[in-house]
Amino acid sequence: MSTLTVSLVQMNVRKGAPRTNWTTMQQYTVQAAQQGAQVVIFPELWDAGSAFDKGREIASNLSGGLFAQVVALARQHNIYILGSLYEKRGAGIYNTLAVVTPRSGVMGAYRKIHLFPLMQEDKWLLPGEAPLTIDLPWGRTGFAICYDLRFPELFRRYAAERAALVIMPMAWPHPRLEHYRTLLRARAIENQCYMIAVNRVGPEEDGGAVYFGHSSIIDPWGETVLEAGEVEGLFTVTIDLSKVERVRRELPALDSMRL
Repeated sequence: MSTLTVSLVQMNVRKGAPRTNWTTMQQYTVQAAQQGAQVVIFPELWDAGSAFDKGREIASNLSGGLFAQVVALARQHNIYILGSLYEKRGAGIYNTLAVVTPRSGVMGAYRKIHLFPLMQEDKWLLPGEAPLTIDLPWGRTGFAICYDLRFPELFRRYAAERAALVIMPMAWPHPRLEHYRTLLRARAIENQCYMIAVNRVGPEEDGGAVYFGHSSIIDPWGETVLEAGEVEGLFTVTIDLSKVERVRRELPALDSMRL
């Protein structure tokens, strides 16, 4: 598959309100399918946002609860659905991106490795233990979540595994917009892959963080394919995946890696 049509849902997540967010998510999934998207991506913890203290009551395991509903939705609309949710696994709660496919259900799960201490995420959740790459119809894909962006070692691992793109649900707030832009471009350039970041947008109702949106797709040359603004919405783009191998062939930097 040389092209991929992807919908980025820049969603105003309602903190601690999974039913409200689920309704919004379903509406956007329908829109994405109508626009011909093969995959639709939602922000980090689109089910309830940073309601970490309620994570245990919100969370479900990969085979039940909201995860099962997402699987059914993917099958109904023949679309891949990505985005992170609260997951209950054993005695722990995780920030988990399930790779939900329209035919096979959950193909894999990436659990956020780097938890964000400034919002006490590490107080309430357990960190994931492993990166994740999966061969999907459009090519090898790596996964990361928000704060992971600041840790280049994870993305170097994906480059070594020849991932063509990395998909990242985000909840990145003001005032760190320039950090977000710079790091996304750096990860794309140094690893010669597409970076797809889907950020939430809007203020938290309790007066907490304000999320700036700017969901983005950066190509393997470091050029911006899409950067949304600061309004809620769905953005559908077709990307040229053949550009990954073309860039890697013309500038074979990854072949020179020694560490």
